[in-house]
Amino acid sequence: MRRNGLLLPAAALGFAFLYAPIMSLVIFSFNENRLVTVWSGFSTKWYGEVFADPQLLDAARLSLQVAISAATIALVLGTLCAVALVRFRRFRGRTVLAATVSAPLVMPDVITGLALLLLFVAMETLIGWPAGRGLLTIILAHSICCMAYVVVVVQSRLADLDLSLEEAAMDLGATPVRVFFDITLPIITPALISGWLLAFTISLDDLVIASFVSGPGSSTLPMVIFSKVKLGVSPDVNALATIIIGIVALGVLVATLLQLRARPKRQVG
Repeated sequence: MRRNGLLLPAAALGFAFLYAPIMSLVIFSFNENRLVTVWSGFSTKWYGEVFADPQLLDAARLSLQVAISAATIALVLGTLCAVALVRFRRFRGRTVLAATVSAPLVMPDVITGLALLLLFVAMETLIGWPAGRGLLTIILAHSICCMAYVVVVVQSRLADLDLSLEEAAMDLGATPVRVFFDITLPIITPALISGWLLAFTISLDDLVIASFVSGPGSSTLPMVIFSKVKLGVSPDVNALATIIIGIVALGVLVATLLQLRARPKRQVG
């Protein structure tokens, strides 16, 4: 009984610790005063400032382009690595491949960003590609880092896959390639979607690695926000963060509703 009495206050403190800063950010995004700590009235003018700021819009457009491209590349390469690690358990270089894929998960972002910068500089000196630092180098860097997360997600799904389905298809005359596209790929589609979304989120949120491999005119949204808050948080940054929070909350709500809608169908089937 005493344990149950302490559960509610502990949960309230935990949720307050997690979400009170976010709620204060959302509230002060509607503050009329430029000083974010002084409330002087309700206003939505800072949301207009966000959509009227070309620097923020260009940075958001660049971040979306980078995140979509990097997540797609990471999904393709990560899926191939996951298939190789799960389906081909013994081949030369498997240990090296597994260690290389897992390295970005434990390596500090500062070390990863510096290593990628030195790599791009050396490649430009030797073969002339990539020329300079910009959109391409950010996409390549994010693809390398996000691929590790895709491998973890897809590899765990492939490890639980019933091999008898693939063996039955091959017994009926299907080639390994057709088995992969007709049997394996549809089964692991939820893992592929999860891996892509995880890679997209990590790429969109990255600041450290992008700061190392970017060049003039290729600032991502986290880089622009960080440069703004170094001199103090401004209300337009609060408004931008509120918009991002609203988009994420809407996505979570839609996903939850779809899951609740599909649950009765599974029970009936």
